[in-house]
Amino acid sequence: MRIGFGYDVHKLVENRKLILGGVDVTFEKGLLGHSDADVLVHAVMDSILGALALGDIGKHFPDTDNKYKDISSIYLLSQVYELMEEAGYTIGNIDVTVAAQRPKLAPYIEEMRKNIANTLHTSIDNINVKATTTEWLGFEGREEGISSYSVCMLKKENN
Repeated sequence: MRIGFGYDVHKLVENRKLILGGVDVTFEKGLLGHSDADVLVHAVMDSILGALALGDIGKHFPDTDNKYKDISSIYLLSQVYELMEEAGYTIGNIDVTVAAQRPKLAPYIEEMRKNIANTLHTSIDNINVKATTTEWLGFEGREEGISSYSVCMLKKENN
């Protein structure tokens, strides 16, 4: 078994879609980033890459490369899945938390779980997504940005 941790943060801005867990979330602001800025999926990707000791998403998908401009983070997660598969690992489980004062994310969580599970070719029972506010504290509480934390456990495939 291998364990990885991921963290990501993006600034909330006007005139951008809010994409979290591959879901288009209804909100008046979106996250600023080179890709679609899906902070939840970015944290998941970093936790998997960390468990594999393969660096982080910036190493694999640099924001200096225009081929990643506005790209779907779910697509990038599929690329991380391929790295995981090549290394001979499968998902044990993933637990991810999104910190955002608004919007309320509960209505979107099941779809987020399905998107992640499908992309990683694993059971939805292996994917947990939680959302929390910061009780109006910090940059999340001031609605300046959204952060996400992820841990994953990978299992070595039986050969």
